[in-house]
Amino acid sequence: MNIDVIISANHINEEYLKNKIVVVIDMLRATSVIATAINNGAKEVIPILTVEEALKKKEELKANGIEALLGGERKAVKIDGFDFTNSPLEYTKEKIEGKTIILTTTNGTRAINLSKKAKKILIASMLNARAVVDALKNEKEDIIFINAGTNGEFSMDDYICSGYMISLLCRETCCNLSDISKTAKIIYENNINIIDFIKEAKHYNILKSLNLENDLYYCIKKDIIKIVPYFNKYKNSIEK
Repeated sequence: MNIDVIISANHINEEYLKNKIVVVIDMLRATSVIATAINNGAKEVIPILTVEEALKKKEELKANGIEALLGGERKAVKIDGFDFTNSPLEYTKEKIEGKTIILTTTNGTRAINLSKKAKKILIASMLNARAVVDALKNEKEDIIFINAGTNGEFSMDDYICSGYMISLLCRETCCNLSDISKTAKIIYENNINIIDFIKEAKHYNILKSLNLENDLYYCIKKDIIKIVPYFNKYKNSIEK
């Protein structure tokens, strides 16, 4: 299989994704939220681009008898009137089991929505990396790891998460790596202590300045979730 990495949502060429399998990563924190929420029993997560669209979607669902919860952030801060922030630690089984969640974030939900021309879209983080690799290792199509990045820029955290999964994949099957995916693999294999690497990242330090260290230490945990959320194009939502 051919493996490539796209370094931020700003670098997505939608036509390039056709007939390929996409793995979207925003480990700090949107894809960690999604993996956690689905693992804790959420019915679905609907990724939305804007706050206004999220509020509108909630009203549409309410009109159809579906009570949805709102989650997300802008500049890493909770949105007024929303039920949750973008902290995966808030999405507990008690609060979200069986519920529909509407999620809008600065980076992650944008990357997901820009990936819709792909053949298949999987949602990945450090939390469920091994499960994602298990789902990918027998695929025949090219695989593109999309890093959501931070405000359209390259993000060290997403990149090393890509590197971890690429490293695992290369142990399982024959992979043809682009230079950027090979670099991600090398970086991970030389920095297996994730926190020591990403503590230099801009986004890490933004979250730390907001006293979100608990989120950071949760999001770097490897392989504690065994499910792979995927984007259902027909329902425009993410499911188990």
